Amino acid sequence: MKIEKMLSVVRLWSLACLLSCSGTLSACSGGDDGAIDEGDKGLPAGNVTVKVIGDKKTVLRNPLNGWVMYMGRGWDENFWTTMGYDNMKVPELATPVKVSDYASTCYIRTSWSSLNPSEGVYVWNDPNARLTKLFKSALDRNMRLSFRIVVDGRDQGLNTPQYVFDAGAASYPDPNGNNGESRKSPYPDDEIFQQKYAAFIEAFAKEFDDPDKVDFIDAYGLGKWGEAHTMVYKDYANKEKVFEWITSLYSRCFKKVPLVINYHRLVGANNTSGWGAVASDTEKLLNSAINKGYSLRHDAFGMTGYYQDWEKQFAERWNYKRPIIMEGGWITGGTHRYWIDPSEKYREGHPEDVRQGEFDASAEAHVNMMDFRVGDETNSWFTKCFSLVQRFVTEGGYRLYPDMISLPKDVTSGQKVSIVHRWNNMGWGYCPTNIPQWNQKYKVAFALLDNNDKAVKVFVDEQTDLSTWLKGKPTTYNFDLTMKGVSVGVYNWAVGLVDTTKDNEIGLQMAVTKNLTDSGWVRLLQVTVK
Repeated sequence: MKIEKMLSVVRLWSLACLLSCSGTLSACSGGDDGAIDEGDKGLPAGNVTVKVIGDKKTVLRNPLNGWVMYMGRGWDENFWTTMGYDNMKVPELATPVKVSDYASTCYIRTSWSSLNPSEGVYVWNDPNARLTKLFKSALDRNMRLSFRIVVDGRDQGLNTPQYVFDAGAASYPDPNGNNGESRKSPYPDDEIFQQKYAAFIEAFAKEFDDPDKVDFIDAYGLGKWGEAHTMVYKDYANKEKVFEWITSLYSRCFKKVPLVINYHRLVGANNTSGWGAVASDTEKLLNSAINKGYSLRHDAFGMTGYYQDWEKQFAERWNYKRPIIMEGGWITGGTHRYWIDPSEKYREGHPEDVRQGEFDASAEAHVNMMDFRVGDETNSWFTKCFSLVQRFVTEGGYRLYPDMISLPKDVTSGQKVSIVHRWNNMGWGYCPTNIPQWNQKYKVAFALLDNNDKAVKVFVDEQTDLSTWLKGKPTTYNFDLTMKGVSVGVYNWAVGLVDTTKDNEIGLQMAVTKNLTDSGWVRLLQVTVK
């Protein structure tokens, strides 16, 4: 027995040595993409090895990954041209680009009143409504939507529908002036407000709990600008109850689309002690939301007076457990004096300094998504920092590909075969298949393709967990399968990342450009079934 164990260890060590190449593009490539080695030792007998080179440059339009493009709440479907988003000039390029060529998600912060102007009336049911057309213009470009719904009227006007107040919901005016009906806000601990808001979110979820068209919901929306701070309650003692009510509401209504929450130090707080303090119950509240399935975002990346050590440490504790979405804090087009940032790294008149600061903070936090906000925030990314746009495409989020796959080229129908496959992530983020809304629905699968690239048989490797694939740590699997029910003939082996909730159709783009079928499978090797 000891000798057998020693031999087993030696065989495993030999296989590990064979598969010890790093996950870089050049590692184990053997030259050209799709190169085949016939005689790799330590791999299943009769297998050949296909070696794949990853792609660094292609924009991958995967969920919870890549650039997020913001839409103004007052825009219409023509903004692509009127706002210059289809004609973005980049100094390094000879011709202008479209922002939608780089972003895969459109995010809109809009009011409850704009989506639900009167009780039982929802804008998405009107195909001629401005917002409906705006959403459709993004969906028509193969983009997904994301939302934050704001109810607080301070600074922005009546964000809660008037019918809620008419029903008796208590309100408070804007304490900074501009008082009156047009600036009032509901108390979040008011029973009538909660009843009306819950009915709205239930209707909203029926329409938008659809991962084919929605990437994530920014699912808190209370406080000034919906940022979960500067809260005003009837009774401040209700802070935790309100937090639990609204996070439970969203998590109950949205089962398929990921939810996110702003992880700042004063979540749900009234901020009377200033921005520097950390509320004693902040971490307890955030952990409660995360336990309900929430992921993370923050609205002040690059704003070092607000995004401080507490936020950095909180993000680090949740790295690779929950995805993080960033939003820059400074508005460089004139609203903010960004050059007073405590970092002293930003020069007046140089928004590119802020963009660099946002990028660096995003890399440190291992974010999955970065933002193109409106105005100078979008323009400066393209006109002054396009290299950073490209770097995030290459380095950020998740970029998955298999650099080595060992499989048989001759099999018998009904035969048991073994496939060895190794996967890499070139991004600093991770593929969050572990979040409850995804529930490990994305898996590695191998297909037998006919001459028309149709998958006639798909084998799903259920052991694969994409959320564990981290940069610089290649992950190898041994997959045993049986060719049961496969007709005699000649096929092509192919590999893909499938969505098991959609009959094993391709669900995620791999960072591979060669030998791709139209449906997203990567052809690997011809196989004869006898």
